[in-house]
Amino acid sequence: MLHVERITIPNPLKNYNHLLVCTETNEAMMIDPADASRCIAVAKKNGWKITQLVSTHEHGDHICGNDDVVKACQCPLSAPIEAQASIPRVDHWLKHGDTVQVGNITLNVLDTPGHTMSHICLYHDSDNPVLICGDTLFNAGVGNCYSGDSAVLYESIAKFICDLPDKTRIYPGHDYIENNLEFAAVREPDNTRISELLDEVSQQTPDTRLVTDLGMERKINPFFRLSNPSIRKGLLNDFPEMGNSDKDIFIHLRKLRDVW
Repeated sequence: MLHVERITIPNPLKNYNHLLVCTETNEAMMIDPADASRCIAVAKKNGWKITQLVSTHEHGDHICGNDDVVKACQCPLSAPIEAQASIPRVDHWLKHGDTVQVGNITLNVLDTPGHTMSHICLYHDSDNPVLICGDTLFNAGVGNCYSGDSAVLYESIAKFICDLPDKTRIYPGHDYIENNLEFAAVREPDNTRISELLDEVSQQTPDTRLVTDLGMERKINPFFRLSNPSIRKGLLNDFPEMGNSDKDIFIHLRKLRDVW
């Protein structure tokens, strides 16, 4: 069985780090360590052995702990093949369709560029599916595209994430849900589920923050609600020249989120 240990990092970027643990073998895979010592301490406390390290993409807050984890745990580092020029000392390059293994747990590699042009997600296909999504997908939002392309991000999500099961749990690289919900409430003010969830998460701490699933995302995440009349009407007021396709809606919604 897969256990996902979400580790909150008290930095300005509100990073989440994750340990993916095979409960049968107590082997763990470290994802995107921003604080290596904190992550290693959590593994040690729980009796887990870190045997794999994976970077979802090349941004500094996601790879800054790589060297310390490799040194302390003597584990190999895997990363997206498109990041060959930007992530150093990688042992295994990953491409779409590959799998990674921790203990008896297998995860599928999804090629999801857009936030950057070298980004992967990991998907565990089981009765309790899990998506480790880095900065591609957030709770109630999606990643920015300052070093990528929002049209490409739309294609990545439409192609590889939208059709995943409703019960797929979402584990992003940052705790942005409260701000994302505030943005969603402005874009879709008649959606009571958004306001209810915003009230709920505002009472939580980063350590107690709920884990959403895709079923919930489809109800509250504006980037999964591109055909909603309120969202479309509001965007047309801001961008009267905008096209009518889902991709056009996504791109212009992301433009507004960039300045939120």
